[in-house]
Amino acid sequence: ASRCDRRPPANDLVCSRGSLSGDKLAMEVRRLASVPRPALVVSLVQALSSLGFGSACTTLAAGRKATTDGSVLVTQSDDGEGNPDARLCYIPARDHAAGSRRPIYWDTEDYPRFVGQDRGSCYLPQPGQTPYEPIGYIEQVNHTYAYFEATYGLLNEHGLGMGESTCSGIFGTDAAGHGGKALLSIDSLTRIAMERTKKAREAVKLMGSLAEQHGFYGAGSFEGSAESLMVGDAEEAFIFHILPDPTGTSAIWAAQRIPDDHVTVVANMFVIREINFEDPQSFLFSESVRSVAQAKGWWAPGKPLDFTATYSDGEYAHKFYSGRRVWGAYRRFGLNSLPDDYADLRVDAVYPVTAKPPRPVGVRDMFAVHRDFYEGTKYDMTRGLASGPWGDPDRYAVTSNATGNWERSIGLFRTAETHVVQARDHGVGSVLWYGPHAASTTCFMPISAAATAVPAQYTVGDPVVLSRESAYWAHKYVANIVKLKYSYAMRRVHHAQKVYELAGEDLIASLDAIKSPKAKFLNTAFANHASRIMRSFWSIPDEIVQAYADGWDNGKASLGYPDWWLEA
Repeated sequence: ASRCDRRPPANDLVCSRGSLSGDKLAMEVRRLASVPRPALVVSLVQALSSLGFGSACTTLAAGRKATTDGSVLVTQSDDGEGNPDARLCYIPARDHAAGSRRPIYWDTEDYPRFVGQDRGSCYLPQPGQTPYEPIGYIEQVNHTYAYFEATYGLLNEHGLGMGESTCSGIFGTDAAGHGGKALLSIDSLTRIAMERTKKAREAVKLMGSLAEQHGFYGAGSFEGSAESLMVGDAEEAFIFHILPDPTGTSAIWAAQRIPDDHVTVVANMFVIREINFEDPQSFLFSESVRSVAQAKGWWAPGKPLDFTATYSDGEYAHKFYSGRRVWGAYRRFGLNSLPDDYADLRVDAVYPVTAKPPRPVGVRDMFAVHRDFYEGTKYDMTRGLASGPWGDPDRYAVTSNATGNWERSIGLFRTAETHVVQARDHGVGSVLWYGPHAASTTCFMPISAAATAVPAQYTVGDPVVLSRESAYWAHKYVANIVKLKYSYAMRRVHHAQKVYELAGEDLIASLDAIKSPKAKFLNTAFANHASRIMRSFWSIPDEIVQAYADGWDNGKASLGYPDWWLEA
């Protein structure tokens, strides 16, 4: 994802055992591309054993008949590393002269994600910054739509929403101007789709065709060579998978429609299985899906084609890195009978691509999934010695020769942002619920597709310069202060989240009741709500220190270490 799975090392692994350089890795990828499939799997496992492992993003989606309010829900946690760009930016609609070209930039996904004049006031060059140079161009259209973006395009003025998760893939390549010939990354594809399309199906077809025409690159590291998106509008949603083709100049892609009464999850690994090539309503795909598999001897006409088994390289970090999150998310949706173990997730289809939940889900259910640490299960990360005496679920990197891996939770301390798109066609339209930094200590702030500005606090987010004017830093500050007495301190966080997220729902309901509110009115309403969230969350650290300083509970009783921890 943004850095999401694109560079070693991962902070949630006990050990990382070195890495291949980008150039050497690219050479290895090209070499392996010519290896027959059975030998290829073995070779990739050997190659990955020498890699440090990347980070990750988790995405969820729900069809309109699976939700409490009839909206389509699409989510993402943008789980990065130490230099994320968590700013939420508004890109205004624009008209373009006939014959003009749209610049394409190399996407580093670090802060700042872009510097230049092309994408609105959020990215105007600041002192000491140099505008980015394009790596190529595509033909521009006459008019582009307005949208909100973070690392990726999130929601446009017509209610189209997306969430991203980087996946392993068997082919990889580099960007034009950086050792390869491919022009488009998933970052660029999401933005172009936001600019040019109104519907999810239309967006999938556009992104796929552009990637085929201009080439697709995932990243310079093997584990990030492929991508997945949840793409939704008020009527339907799709799972979209894409990876470079063997030539490095085109793409292989497929999309599966999510049944209206189903939910789904993608966690850094493809999930689409057998493609029904005769069902264009449910499946969209490039012809290269079949032609490449047939040319490599992996598939024959008339036989089923399992997209994941054919084009995924499985769980790139370690076993359960993806599968545990899939199991955990479905569990949160009420699907409790799925297995928690398997042999090889690439070929063992132990989890459904989509599933019907036993009860409808809402935006708060999506918040809860993204805050999940497997509480109440045998994988509960708030229990055991590693959680310390106060139940801290976070697991940092260990720079030792110890072997093994931490559990990979859905909630994660190194998240840049988490968002939920509530795609609707009534009231103020689709709503983007945006939470900077870790989901566990953020507060989801709503903003509608009809708005034309981002609250100022959400446009400030330099990850290495603390700012009291930044919502990102307010939540990051809270996330680190709660470690003083985690299980106790989080009670205050949970209370504030409940108060202001419910207030956000009430705000949307009140705005829905107004006939055709002006954008300026909406901007003010959302800005006022954002200010209340920020004031509250900047006050929480002082409240925590005041309550639990020096090991006391409000100065009245000593919070001694629990017996189970002392006796362990």
